[in-house]
Amino acid sequence: MSPGTGVASVVALADDLSGAAEVAALLRLPARLVLDPSDLRTSQGTPQDHRAAVVADLDSRQAQGSTAAGAVRAALACADAARSPRHEPVLRYKKSDSLLRGNVGAEAVAFAEGATAVVVAMALPGAGRAVREGVLHVDGVPLHESAAWRAEGRTAPRSVAEALAPLPTAHVPLEAVRQRADGLAALLKDVAAQGRHPVCDAETDADLSAVAEAAVTLGPGYRLLGSGGLAAALGRHIGTGTPGQAADHEKGLDLGVNHVGNAADRGFDAAIDDGATAAPHPLLVVAGSAEPVVGAQIAQLVAAGARHLPLSPRSLAADEPVPLPPLASGTVTVISVDGTDGVRPDRARLLVAGLARTVAALPGRPDLVLTGGETARRVLDAVGISTLQPVAELHHGAVHSLTCDGRSVVTRPGSFGGPDSLHRIATALRPGLLSPPVPPPRPTAPASSLAPQPTPATATALPRQGVNR
Repeated sequence: MSPGTGVASVVALADDLSGAAEVAALLRLPARLVLDPSDLRTSQGTPQDHRAAVVADLDSRQAQGSTAAGAVRAALACADAARSPRHEPVLRYKKSDSLLRGNVGAEAVAFAEGATAVVVAMALPGAGRAVREGVLHVDGVPLHESAAWRAEGRTAPRSVAEALAPLPTAHVPLEAVRQRADGLAALLKDVAAQGRHPVCDAETDADLSAVAEAAVTLGPGYRLLGSGGLAAALGRHIGTGTPGQAADHEKGLDLGVNHVGNAADRGFDAAIDDGATAAPHPLLVVAGSAEPVVGAQIAQLVAAGARHLPLSPRSLAADEPVPLPPLASGTVTVISVDGTDGVRPDRARLLVAGLARTVAALPGRPDLVLTGGETARRVLDAVGISTLQPVAELHHGAVHSLTCDGRSVVTRPGSFGGPDSLHRIATALRPGLLSPPVPPPRPTAPASSLAPQPTPATATALPRQGVNR
């Protein structure tokens, strides 16, 4: 068990792939990420292993509510079937979108079945997302008044409790979160005794740490539900170090170099060992997210030497994959949806499927950088990858994993990262291949203005794994 916590291992569920990878990295435990929840029965990362984590992507973000709830129940049943005969305590964690998108309420109700209580904390301070008076704020603006749901086609919930409905909840204000640890634990216990689930305010990483620690002290009957911020807090409390093989990463092994040979027969460790001498495969960035910042990220990558292949919506909507020029070894290529004439939101999933078909048709085994959880899942399904081992977090939310045959896969939520995000990821995987990022242009003042000019904006330094988020 993790020292002083009473927790032997963690089973975590997420509704999309980028979120699942983020949690797997943040828990700071040897972790395995599975795309088929039935693999929770047999995965090497199940609670059968001492102080390990297994994270399942339910791929339920876009599903109907009843289907999403069923996926949660089925995954928990598989995890129960894999429990150690010694019945060591297993903590259950449910990752929810930090902007409350998806089937938050339906999945929360299913996740709460059989639990004493589900302790909820949705804040993500590293991305400017705080919960005050039970309302999620994005960069200081209440979620329902912000533009964060512009592509959702429906109204954002006005509170966390509304997003969790019909789960019965009770609000835990910020002053209660910041009281003595034993006082917060007692309050959580009182809420549970009333048949409700505590929804905690939080503004800082310290607030989230207080929530995680209080919940863990109450035992495995108390489950946790929240964003990556709460997962990071849990990792700080129960983690044993860095995820997966990150220790080898820190010793200088370049995990960005691809690994060839018969590594698939010998598992992840062999795949990592083979990477020391293998030649790099091409690096393919699949930018499937519609977030506005992605265009700036692609522009920086292209300015540094990458090749960009924008694909028309019409070609992606066809049944056949889009023909691409060969990807040469030692190159970085970006493919994206050409939005010159606009892209209808109701066609987004169709276009992502086209991107996935196109990637699957490519010869060879390029390393992959996948932005957006939907894009990541569809591409990995198309190329037949069902298990990942996280090895490092390259920046906030950008998780580097290995496949069993030694390929590198980086997943990242579409809304994460500054303009240099893709450049940073590519540079981490292929050091020295690209030129330095081009700084943004300095604003030019009107000739008549005597006002001093602002310092050029720089991308916010995003924290690495192990740093408070």
